[in-house]
Amino acid sequence: MTNYQRLEARFRQINRLSDVRSIIGWDEAVVMPEGASPYRNDAMAELGVVIQNLVSSPEVGEWIAGAETEGEWQTANLREMRRIFIENTAVPAELNQRATVARMNCEQQWRKLRGENNWKAFLPYLQEVLDLTRQTTAELRKHNGLSAYDTALSQFSPGLSTGAVDSLFGELKSFLPGMIQDVVAKQANETCLQPEGVFPMAAQKALGLELMAAVGFSFKNGRLDESHHPFCGGNPRDVRITTRYNEGEFVSSLMGVLHETGHALYEQHLPEEWLTQPVGAACGMSVHESQSLFMEMQVCRSHEFLTFAAPLIRKHMAPFVKNPESLETENLVKLVSRVKPGYIRVDADEVTYPAHIILRFEIERDLMEDRWPLAELPGVWNEKMKSYLGLSTLGNDKDGCMQDVHWPSGAFGYFPAYTFGAVIAAQLFAKMQTELPGVRNDIAAGHFETVRGWLNKNIWSQGTKVHTMETVAAAAGPLSASAFKAHLRARYL
Repeated sequence: MTNYQRLEARFRQINRLSDVRSIIGWDEAVVMPEGASPYRNDAMAELGVVIQNLVSSPEVGEWIAGAETEGEWQTANLREMRRIFIENTAVPAELNQRATVARMNCEQQWRKLRGENNWKAFLPYLQEVLDLTRQTTAELRKHNGLSAYDTALSQFSPGLSTGAVDSLFGELKSFLPGMIQDVVAKQANETCLQPEGVFPMAAQKALGLELMAAVGFSFKNGRLDESHHPFCGGNPRDVRITTRYNEGEFVSSLMGVLHETGHALYEQHLPEEWLTQPVGAACGMSVHESQSLFMEMQVCRSHEFLTFAAPLIRKHMAPFVKNPESLETENLVKLVSRVKPGYIRVDADEVTYPAHIILRFEIERDLMEDRWPLAELPGVWNEKMKSYLGLSTLGNDKDGCMQDVHWPSGAFGYFPAYTFGAVIAAQLFAKMQTELPGVRNDIAAGHFETVRGWLNKNIWSQGTKVHTMETVAAAAGPLSASAFKAHLRARYL
């Protein structure tokens, strides 16, 4: 075997263990009994050590140094192997193990303490995760020369920098306040009926499953379940997505399902011949979020999609609604396009959503750079919520700084991916329309093969052949907020 062939064999082994870890992680979040938590935490940490040892063993470094590749896919694969090797050798296994246990313990406590609005009890768990994340980042910085927050960003969106985030978010901060005011004023004069009734979880799930199948989700290689916080997990051959249900309304769950389906479609269409290799993975979380937001925001909240979906919505929800007229197509279009500043990020409309992300970006950047004590988080959060969305979270930490799973799970640096994803999604959809002028008619007719084909060609099949900015540029030109701003004006004004 050549050095490169040895590397492929090793990373194939690592991939299989990582697939197992992903399914165990899904199980922990969805069906694991509470009493199993300490044992599962230790088992996951131990598995992480095994994987890290396989990645960082000395022979891997020797193989990388002596490897020769043929073609762009092998060259890109070797680049990703080298990046993963450096990241795993930089952080001691003992530190990774402690961080894994702390993150899992913190997330489990978060599920309980958030409901109790108990910031005081939650603080020490989150403090431990933050401390260990800073320590891990400090070890990585010895090798990459980046700032603490740039290092955090690189774990989720390789190639993304604080400067790029500041630039895009600065442009949006100057655009969004006026946009929000104009849309709220316009919608104040519009009639929009909220469906009234009790919508059983079983009926909501049946609707979600039917629309998942319609847009192309493969149930041969995936499933839908319920969890405390919606997510897409598993692996490309076994994609696990989750949602949560509120029997008082069905729209948020449905759109959550379609959002996670966007993630799942990306995973299910990654390049088959490279699935066991680093280059076959998705191209960072900014691009991943662009796929979920492409499906949810660009496609499924459009008039065309709801023209197709309205009869299916009525089939499942009409038996339970008290005001049937609320399920007519035109009202559904208004319903999924309402703009109103709110507390909860995952329930936010696409106009106010970036404000939620900018707030979190500014906070987690400060926390990673250790600019103020974590104990001050509720107060800082409250001030930024009042400034950006006109809402106070004073005394309401469960709907404030405790609402997201990201920080309890150690995902500092993830949040910018959401708004970068929204901007990328708008740019991709605009480009797709120029190349496929009839695509909106296809969506209205329930024919999603055109959409999937374009995304597969330009995004899904590309794996991590190049990183975030290069992937976007190859598909739709250099990243710009122009298409996103044009999309918001066209849909809402």
